[in-house]
Amino acid sequence: MSSRSHGNASAEAVQRGAVYQMKAEFFRVLGHPVRVRILELLRDGERTVGDLQHELQMDSSGTSQHLGVLRKHGILEGRREGTSVYYTVRDPRIFQLLEVARQILTSSLIESQAVLGELTTRN
Repeated sequence: MSSRSHGNASAEAVQRGAVYQMKAEFFRVLGHPVRVRILELLRDGERTVGDLQHELQMDSSGTSQHLGVLRKHGILEGRREGTSVYYTVRDPRIFQLLEVARQILTSSLIESQAVLGELTTRN
């Protein structure tokens, strides 16, 4: 292997590593139950911070912290109208991702339930 092709392979490995890191960070951001709940609440359209705070039953600083993380990572966008800030999901494909996660979890739970059923009937 020439040093030039070795250099290209190294650059590609670095790029792949960066992509993996970005994906891991994306899932880390989504890895908090409150943030997942915020996204689910925004499924039907934009909501004010006050609406989200009420639904989450959290204080304003906790709600703002989670909204800030989602906004910082480009998952949410906000707009100000008077004294209210409205949030919406930037890319609707996030809802497809949440739906696929739900399907995977449901499938796993159904399988676990079947195994549990077998264990309890073997007594």
